[in-house]
Amino acid sequence: MAAGYLDILRTRHAARLLTGTLVGRLPNGTASIAIVLFVRAEGGSYSIAGVLAAVYGLATAVGQPLLGRAVDLYGQPRVQLPAAVVSALGMAVLALAGTGSLPLAYAAVAVAGLFTPPLEGGLRALWPNVLGGEERVHRAYAMDAVAQEVMFTAGPLLVTLLVALWSPATALLVINAIGVLGALSVVLSEPSRAWRSAPREAHWLGALRSPGLLALLGSFFFVGLALGSITVAAMAYADDQGRESVYGWLMAALGLGALLGGVVYGARQWAGAPERRLRVIVALLAVGYLPLALTPGPVAMTVLAVLSGVFLAPAVACSFIVVDRHAPRGTVTEAFSWLVTTFGVGAAVGTAVAGPAVELGGTAWSFAVAGAGGVAALLVLLATGSVLAAPARTAVTVRGSENDRNGAVEPGFSSGHQA
Repeated sequence: MAAGYLDILRTRHAARLLTGTLVGRLPNGTASIAIVLFVRAEGGSYSIAGVLAAVYGLATAVGQPLLGRAVDLYGQPRVQLPAAVVSALGMAVLALAGTGSLPLAYAAVAVAGLFTPPLEGGLRALWPNVLGGEERVHRAYAMDAVAQEVMFTAGPLLVTLLVALWSPATALLVINAIGVLGALSVVLSEPSRAWRSAPREAHWLGALRSPGLLALLGSFFFVGLALGSITVAAMAYADDQGRESVYGWLMAALGLGALLGGVVYGARQWAGAPERRLRVIVALLAVGYLPLALTPGPVAMTVLAVLSGVFLAPAVACSFIVVDRHAPRGTVTEAFSWLVTTFGVGAAVGTAVAGPAVELGGTAWSFAVAGAGGVAALLVLLATGSVLAAPARTAVTVRGSENDRNGAVEPGFSSGHQA
């Protein structure tokens, strides 16, 4: 596996595109933590922090498919960089104006979320042109997933470090400035500047006419809710312990667990129907979230956070296969966009619910929201088992990637995984 990753990174442009995309996504990957820390430093309540984070998440969920469509129409440089700058300016307004005017704070985070550049989808559109060949592209997807977990592990630590050295406001400004530089690195690269999307035909319902896909989206709304609630719950736990750094450690531990789980899951071939496997993984994910409500001491809580994250990356990876099997023919990219959006909406709702849960019942109640979300995700999969057992189609195999006008992809390449 390591040798395969090195082969990808040695390919011209690959390391720059991967690094630039990860750096460019840093503001989005750390937004919830940065917003919560900033609001608490301003004297705001958990409810306000949760709602602001929720507004950001909802705006991001709305903006991603819209900006993705704009990228298809106008190319990456014309959309990605301006969007990154506007998003950073929105966060700068929040950092400089504070929470004294809540309408302004809500508007600032809404702008920041709405204009979050779709760098992740853009990278996956570039891989076929840069790498060529089904095996190398699939390996790049796996490497991308592992690298994202590294970002989600290191990002919270970077935010808490900036807060400790300066302030939450400075952390917001620095993280978003770094994000603009990452987007700039991507859009100035030759593959990004040369990339053009082929025209596509759309249906008024598109991917949403698949009952199996709707069942999956319903489940992953609750997976997102569970993950979003942990953002606020971990901050409340850190306050209970009287140590702000505990928050960063818990979130990093969650990311570390997902990293470990993703590496192990991706290292082997899995037999059997992915829908059945997904039910097992989501069940284990729910089991991992439930003990967090016990809120033991920091060391034990960090261990529980690692264990709770182990099955997150495998659940997401398995969901990609299920999306590919159930998306109506010709709508796979749209189907992945809906998965990302639904997950984001769920996370935003989770952050909004966890805030009042802290104030009504304490930290344990906010972690109980995560456990309830995991159980609800499993129940949706169990209730829709008959629908998921009959995929509308198998993965679409095309003669070349729709984004590959130069024919770099070998015949038979499956363009399904473009989330």
